[in-house]
Amino acid sequence: MIHHERHKTQTIGWLRAAVLGANDGIVSTASLIVGVAASNAGREAVLIAGMAGLVAGAMSMAAGEYVSVSSQADTEQADISRERQELRDNIKGEKKELANIYIKRGLTPELAVEVAEQLMAKDALEAHARDELGISETITARPVQAAFASAASFAVGAAMPMLVSLLAPVSILVWLVSIASLLFLAVLGAVAAYTGGANVLKGAVRVTFWGAVAMAATAAVGALFGTKV
Repeated sequence: MIHHERHKTQTIGWLRAAVLGANDGIVSTASLIVGVAASNAGREAVLIAGMAGLVAGAMSMAAGEYVSVSSQADTEQADISRERQELRDNIKGEKKELANIYIKRGLTPELAVEVAEQLMAKDALEAHARDELGISETITARPVQAAFASAASFAVGAAMPMLVSLLAPVSILVWLVSIASLLFLAVLGAVAAYTGGANVLKGAVRVTFWGAVAMAATAAVGALFGTKV
């Protein structure tokens, strides 16, 4: 029988970007809506501010994530290119280096040398990238994937407080958007923690707490300065 395993690290690439995007979408858009609404602005102004925040935030997340992950990918490729050159120039030294890595992990010197030889015979660059540089297919940087995941998840997250602000009575808009957004954040934190194999309650509380802090701060600014600024 073939034994199949699915580890949580396989979700790291898209999960980090998606959670970050959705979290920022909810927090930043809800905070913007709450801040504008607390200044006694009308519904139209609140919706315009929210939509502007949604579009600008999604584009910013996509660009920022792409540039950030591209920098990581460039670093990985530079290290791989350097390793490829070292394999051409000093194959014996690289084999010894790989064997020493396995010795530090607990193998006997004889077995470590044998493992290094066999792995390098199959794919020397892959063996060194994985065991010396810590670069593997599972966690390698994917800029385009990260950018799309961040932008899409930001837009989805931002749409939630936007929908509430569209339907809620103006008189209690601040409270309804705040409460609904905190519930959205709690669900997001719980789902992200569950998907990543972490503690669900801890994930939900952590995300909700900082979202509450952000919305409280912007509501205070809006109420303090009003529509005169």
